[in-house]
Order: sequence, then structure tokens, then C-alpha cells
Amino acid sequence: MQQVMSLPVVHLELHTHDPAGASAFYGRLLRWRTERIEARRGSYQALAFGGPLDGGIVECGATRATWLPYVEVEEIEAITGLARRLGASVLLEPREGPAGWRSVLTTSEGGEIALWQPKRRLGRGRE
Repeated sequence: MQQVMSLPVVHLELHTHDPAGASAFYGRLLRWRTERIEARRGSYQALAFGGPLDGGIVECGATRATWLPYVEVEEIEAITGLARRLGASVLLEPREGPAGWRSVLTTSEGGEIALWQPKRRLGRGRE
């Protein structure tokens, strides 16, 4: 039987209208450290969970705070298309950023998940 590796959650974001309050709460409760990063749209607090997973607190107009997990994929276009064929709605088509590409999906039940394809560094002597 062929073993299939599951895709890892690599980033976790909290979307909220009160990033300062969220940062203070999780810092006191769980000792999560945050660092403010200037972003194009509002503020962003980078989160350090103390392990390989990283995260952030995103300032947005959400009336209710929502956690958004990011899953690392090899081919974001293909996986986004597969999600659509499996019944998901694509809230954000694959979009390139400084460190990689992301897309955001929602299921018919309203659960959201982000797909993440990092940019790979090429080996020495390659462009």
C-alpha cells in the first residue's frame, strides 16, 4: 500500500478587529510573543508559538475573530483547482507575494483554509 504524506499546517493567522487586545490576551494566557510589522493594509502582529509553526494577528473588519490555518502545498494552482472541483469556493485566487503564493478557500459549511506555496531558493550556480 502506498503511503501518502499529509500536507503540513505551516502558518496560523487570527483575523480580528482588535489586534492589540488579541496580542495582550494570548501573550498573557499562552506566553505567545508578538512583533508588530507594518503591512499595506492595517497592522500585522507576527506570532511566535515557540515551535516550527509561525503565525500572525491580522487587523481586519471581522465582527468575530477567526483563525485561518495555512497548509503548504507543492502546486498551488493545481490544489486550488482540485478544491474547486471538490466543492470549495475560492475566496482568493492564487496570488503571489514576496515569499510565495497563497489562495484562500471556503467549504460549503463555511470553514476557511489557506493554501501556501513558498518560493524555493535555487541551488548554487543556478538562476
